[in-house]
Amino acid sequence: MPAVCPCCGSTQLRDQPVLWQALIDEWRLAEHEVAYINRQQGFHCAICSSNMRCMALANGIMSYFGYEGLFRDFVQTDRARSLRVLEINQAATLTPFLKALPHHSLHCYPECDMLNLVFEDASWDLVVHSDTLEHVQHPVRGLSECRRVLKPHGACAFTVPLIVDRLTISREGLPPSYHGSPDNPADCLVHSEFGADAWKHVLLAGFSECRISTIEHPTAHAFVAVR
Repeated sequence: MPAVCPCCGSTQLRDQPVLWQALIDEWRLAEHEVAYINRQQGFHCAICSSNMRCMALANGIMSYFGYEGLFRDFVQTDRARSLRVLEINQAATLTPFLKALPHHSLHCYPECDMLNLVFEDASWDLVVHSDTLEHVQHPVRGLSECRRVLKPHGACAFTVPLIVDRLTISREGLPPSYHGSPDNPADCLVHSEFGADAWKHVLLAGFSECRISTIEHPTAHAFVAVR
């Protein structure tokens, strides 16, 4: 459990459950799975609002670039400021930090379709998305598009909701499931429920390497796919 937020350095950390019963039933979650997913999404910094998945993603990015410290300081480094960074959909509370980068560009669905990115080959150093891939109908194709637009040795850093003791399943043919608020889920249809073999999608998409970063297992993991 982090004692300090790796994004902003605050020690004001809070816990708040976020799952609702319908989603728990759709996911067929056991009690211990409910506990760690609630922690993944609900344990957060009271100052910058980053939850555990955002913290894991920030750590994964910093680790790839060999930086030890806070994400707020990383984005001020010369190395980070030299990067061309594509953010696909808002990576939750990391967006304000990423916006500090001079070559950062945010593109959101539906204008930005991960299955058909409009960018040129080898045009970005870093692609970032968070809890987005599960909403993409063909996740391997989505990741292969991320790879296509990356420069050699560039990286795609991302998170997905992960049930660590299961294998990934497609929800095709199952009743619709949504990850949005129970009051407004319309744009959050889930196509994949990711499990312990989520790394496979990275390699099937053509990446040469898949790194898994965590700040607490089984709560929060981030993937860094290396071109």
